[in-house]
Amino acid sequence: MATEIRLPIIDFSVEQVLKPGTPEWNTIRTQVRKALEEFGCFEAKFDKIPIAIRKGLFEAVEELFDLPLQTKQRNISKKLFHGYVGQYPPLPLYESIGIEDANIPENVEIFTTTLWPNNGNPTFCETIQSYCDQLSELDGIIRRMILESLGVEKYLEEHMNSTNYLLRVMKYNGPQTNETKLGLTAHTDKTISSILYQNQVDGLEVQTKDGQWFDVKPSSSHSFIAMIGDCLYAWANGRLHSPTHRVVMRGNEVRYSTALFSIPKAGYIVKAPGELVDEDNPLLFKPFDHFKFIDFFHTHAGQTALSALHSYCGM
Repeated sequence: MATEIRLPIIDFSVEQVLKPGTPEWNTIRTQVRKALEEFGCFEAKFDKIPIAIRKGLFEAVEELFDLPLQTKQRNISKKLFHGYVGQYPPLPLYESIGIEDANIPENVEIFTTTLWPNNGNPTFCETIQSYCDQLSELDGIIRRMILESLGVEKYLEEHMNSTNYLLRVMKYNGPQTNETKLGLTAHTDKTISSILYQNQVDGLEVQTKDGQWFDVKPSSSHSFIAMIGDCLYAWANGRLHSPTHRVVMRGNEVRYSTALFSIPKAGYIVKAPGELVDEDNPLLFKPFDHFKFIDFFHTHAGQTALSALHSYCGM
């Protein structure tokens, strides 16, 4: 049974928060650091994305999942879980589709002409690209605050240029029962960062460091859940927390959600800066390639490990 723990709510909608060096920026930066140390995630209020875009997002996502199965299966990728995922017996309620570099118009156009080959889908394309472009601004703010709080802001340009974005849109069918059914298994994200957004149907649960599960219920329609993944946990040499989370479903309603993932580029080596390694904070992980880590994660050893990251490259 989930307890009544609540995620910290951090408000990024004040204009001064967007200006590094202001008192407001510094205050929010402290809140971000504290939340990521304790929970690994927080609720971010961010009202810069217009209501029309947010409403249009889920209309576009619903339209996408209403396509025939064989059409959705055209969304393929050599990278695991970057394409279409569905028809998976252990998770019968879950279906998802990935759009790489969805903040770049040309990439979304390629995606839409693959699934709508006759005329593309200009409305879908514009909505998805606009949403990701504006949400990536929030991701950039949060990651800058993280590096500043760690005292390693000199690596900011390298850090931001070392990643790409992946938008994963997800559908969870209602199990048609009031009994709890698993929508997505418990896991940590293997990314740098994730920003989650959902329709009105809840289901996300996060596990605390001491093993308690609690419901995550965003307080408003312009609230997002910002979360760090294993790659940033390793890069920060364990100073932040990569939280285990899952999705549980009950009832009849369909849950739609999106996740904007920041992912290391192919060939980039995740390595903690020297400034974050000392006698009190010894190096926790050997340098590693993100995609090789993902390959390991999907082996039997990776799937059965208590922590795939520690098993793969832990010191």
